[in-house]
Amino acid sequence: QVQLVESGGGLVQAGGSLRLSCAASGSIFSINTMAWYRQPPGKQRDLVATITKRGSTVYADSVKGRFTISRDNAKNTLYLQMNSLKPEDTAVYYCNADIRITIDGGLLPYWGQGTQVTVSS
Repeated sequence: QVQLVESGGGLVQAGGSLRLSCAASGSIFSINTMAWYRQPPGKQRDLVATITKRGSTVYADSVKGRFTISRDNAKNTLYLQMNSLKPEDTAVYYCNADIRITIDGGLLPYWGQGTQVTVSS
């Protein structure tokens, strides 16, 4: 079974930095687009950034210039470098990946367990 395991969350002061990782494992044929989402307390889950297999990126306006999404295809790992963090960035961050598990199968979305990021004032 495919699993996405996140790490790197924690508590940081405003203006600080944090780097999240998401490692995909299991029976994987290929991984297409990957993304980070976040869900602040009491709010809906929203898209933070996406990255294609070849590295094209799209960011939410709220994180442009501060966050950088990247991936290491050889390691099946997704990253989110978060700089100049603000209290508004406090949320549970989720890794998402569109994965093909067999050569003739379709793409299916997989999610990580989520990791808490808390930014203090």
